[in-house]
Amino acid sequence: MNLIGCLDRPTEGQVFINGRNLHGMSDEELARLRGLEIGFVFQTFNLVPRLTAFENVLLPTFANSRSIDPQKRAKELLSLMGLQDRMHHRPGELSGGQSQRVSIARALINDPSILLADEPTGNLDSKTGFEILRIFMDLNKEGRTVVIVTHDPEIAKYADRVVLVKDGIIRYN
Repeated sequence: MNLIGCLDRPTEGQVFINGRNLHGMSDEELARLRGLEIGFVFQTFNLVPRLTAFENVLLPTFANSRSIDPQKRAKELLSLMGLQDRMHHRPGELSGGQSQRVSIARALINDPSILLADEPTGNLDSKTGFEILRIFMDLNKEGRTVVIVTHDPEIAKYADRVVLVKDGIIRYN
């Protein structure tokens, strides 16, 4: 995940994102690529407690933005996630499922081509977890690459492709 997310550099081999070789890119170039092409969804949501859902979604646009109107896009994404009535609530006022949908909207604000999700259903009940999976499946059908890290075989069943990594080595692809 760290290599795909441009957080680490490979010690050998090459990593390409949208045809661009990461080798030799400056830290600034990697940060820009990461900010525009990759959306991150975390198990623990990583929302800023003092910000509203709307403000949390807008946060990535302060460093990078390709949105013509980030505020309009944030409202559209929160509505798409079924949170139009929760835009001005802070994370402490949201359920786990609502918080995860805010984090997905935040990951999508810059319209990335790749969505990386680390155990996105790990802190959710099974019904809410399935709702989150449906969102990911819909995003994938729209043409986005969605990479989900999970330890749950039930979640893996929804994937078009499963890569098993054990002890840092790809065991099944």
